[in-house]
This record gives sequence, structure tokens and C-alpha cells, in this order.
Amino acid sequence: MKILGNLIWWLFGGLEAALGYFTASLALAITIIGIPVALQTWKIGLLCLWPFGATVKSTKSPTGCVRIPLNIIWLLFGGLYAWLMHVFFGLLLFITIIGIPFAKQHFKMAELSLAPFGKDVTWQKQTA
Repeated sequence: MKILGNLIWWLFGGLEAALGYFTASLALAITIIGIPVALQTWKIGLLCLWPFGATVKSTKSPTGCVRIPLNIIWLLFGGLYAWLMHVFFGLLLFITIIGIPFAKQHFKMAELSLAPFGKDVTWQKQTA
């Protein structure tokens, strides 16, 4: 079922959104100072590519004092826009019964795009 959900997600804009995140990640990685942000946009792009079966969890990383300023900078320079877009599309999809599973995926991405530093994405293994 996760594979079917991901394929439908791809057909209706998920692949385009993932390519947008990957393009932004590549543009940020060209600059030396943008590499930490590029890693976060890459993480969101991967989640946007395979949202079904993925979970977002907070990590216990030793970079706790750096995480807060980086999340604030992230929020000011595009994170708020990404969060608003995912919440907007999640609310639009939540109106229909068929769109509720896809709305949940947008809300998952909204959570990650609000403050990506200090969070990790894990995927469940596919079982037959």
C-alpha cells in the first residue's frame, strides 16, 4: 500500500516538489556556507520523494547549541514559506476524504520544513 501511495504521490506533484528541493539543495551546496542547509533541503526532498512509510523523529545530537540558531536562520530564509505551502496543500487535501492520507504526508513535511535541524527521517522496510 505504501508503494501505491508513493506512486500516486509522484503523479500528482510529489516528484516535482522533490526535484525542486533537490535543485535548491544543489544550488546551496555550491557555496561553502550553504552546505548545512543543503543537507536539510536534501532530507526534505527525500521525504517528499517517499513520504509514505517514513517517520520524522527528533535526534539526540551533540549539536544542541547550534541547532537553535540554524533553525531560526532556516525559518527566516525560506522555512516559513515551505511550512506554509505544506500546510496549505495539506488543508486543501484534507477537505476530501480521498485526500486525507496525502494531507497527512504534507503535515509530516510541514513539521520537518519548520525546523529541520535536529530531526531525522527514517523509512520502514517494505515487507511482502
